[in-house]
Amino acid sequence: MADTGAVKSEDTPFEGGPMDGRVLPVLLGPTGQPPRTYRIPVPDAAGGRPTVLVYRRVPRGHSKRLGLPRGWKYEFDPEGKSAGRLKWPWSRPEPKPDTQPGQPPGGKPGDTDG
Repeated sequence: MADTGAVKSEDTPFEGGPMDGRVLPVLLGPTGQPPRTYRIPVPDAAGGRPTVLVYRRVPRGHSKRLGLPRGWKYEFDPEGKSAGRLKWPWSRPEPKPDTQPGQPPGGKPGDTDG
């Protein structure tokens, strides 16, 4: 493997999905931890859009005394949904999928009629 200089990586195991049992070197961030999600694009054989495999970071184990994570591993996320945007304390909550614009929350469209 090529010398990466000051860039640090850690051999991280993958569990579940097509990458089950493999160990890959994953680049560490400025805090010394691997990223929370790891996305692997898999090219389509027919030349279409690639399929993206999503893995989520979970602790490999915990220390006995303080309960700190002893390392990290990635588990397969079959739904592959992204974590979404950052949740800031001042941002509005996202609307629930069962409500529609112009409809009062928790009611039918005709409930407010006289």
